[in-house]
Amino acid sequence: MEINTEIHNAFEVIKKGGIILYPTDTVWGIGCDASNSEAVQKIFTLKQRAEAKSMICLVNGERMLYSMFKDIPETAWQIWDFATKPTTLVLDRPKGIAPALIAEDQSVGVRMVKEPFCYKLMERMKKPLVSTSANISGEPTPKSFKEISPEIIKGVDYVVNLHHEKICDKPSTIIKLTLDSQVKIIRK
Repeated sequence: MEINTEIHNAFEVIKKGGIILYPTDTVWGIGCDASNSEAVQKIFTLKQRAEAKSMICLVNGERMLYSMFKDIPETAWQIWDFATKPTTLVLDRPKGIAPALIAEDQSVGVRMVKEPFCYKLMERMKKPLVSTSANISGEPTPKSFKEISPEIIKGVDYVVNLHHEKICDKPSTIIKLTLDSQVKIIRK
């Protein structure tokens, strides 16, 4: 299936408040428009996940990142510049996203992606894309499309028809950065 067709199909579903199953730069993800509270709620329901467990947002560049955060620590840019694998940063005081995505400490995880499908989809959306692993909460993260449970596949509004053979066993590194310059590695 051609990437542009898949971007179009996924975008049409997302703009109507739907949720998609899609390949990311790491593992398969369930996603939606990060500013749509109802769509975010659909993902929590599908994953059978408590809202206290936040999900991350993907962005495709500086402009989108600044639409989510007023203040971005200088350290964030340095980490992304030198990262050798996908890196999610947990940053303070996001704005413009569904409140359910924001953790109790007023932070949210964000990852800048260059992967063509995600990047171009967000270019069409002009908004951050929710990303959470394609599994029921508490179950193992699937390493490939064939490991995703039928319950998840049936529960989304659209399954992106790309990279179904890709194996990915490495989720992103997660680093928490606070506005007062504290750095904490959550997952290597």
